[in-house]
Amino acid sequence: MPDPSMPGPSLPAPDAAFPIILPDGTPHRGTVFLKNVIDHPRFEVGDYTYASDFDPPEDWAARLAPYLFPFSQEKLRIGKYCQIAHGVRFIGSSANHATDGLTTFPFAVFDPSTMLGYQPDSRDTVIGHDVWLGYGARVLPGARIGNGVIVGAGAVVRGTVPDYAVVTGNPAQVVKMRFAPQEIETLNALAWWDWPPELVARARPALEASDVAALQQIAPADPG
Repeated sequence: MPDPSMPGPSLPAPDAAFPIILPDGTPHRGTVFLKNVIDHPRFEVGDYTYASDFDPPEDWAARLAPYLFPFSQEKLRIGKYCQIAHGVRFIGSSANHATDGLTTFPFAVFDPSTMLGYQPDSRDTVIGHDVWLGYGARVLPGARIGNGVIVGAGAVVRGTVPDYAVVTGNPAQVVKMRFAPQEIETLNALAWWDWPPELVARARPALEASDVAALQQIAPADPG
């Protein structure tokens, strides 16, 4: 039985840059809470979403989304509690060329009078909450990845991925669903990623045990 005199579980501070503290007391600089290390007008990311890299960059936005520029017309939106492995790249819409002409050569970008504002594709790329993007995955322009999705290592994701799917391959295909439809509906309704951190910490055993019923018992009366 838990000792009531001991402090309960807690999460790292949501404003921490380096949330992993090594046994010697030093921060692990290869894993960051992205929200706290990115300053980019077209890159939006939620609390507790982290990225890891074996060669930590100075500019995490440029490493993860090299074609997303401050003047880009699209946005990259990533939800809360996502997990982004080494080598993941988001290939934003700014990378796309026009395909409706006789050539795909982007003449306009070499002409100062037409360079600014030229962008044949301006679709946002949207990643839901609690998404795990495996080693070396690629997310293509305009992709919409639902909540709770697992993206396999090296997968190339395009289009729409349903909530709580597992996708692998190139192009990425759904290989299975993580939960039954009713459980997925319940998880989306509970939206635990929007709960206060102390309540998420309390819900950790249910989350780790895949116990939807226990999560419902912990949920606030009015999740909104």
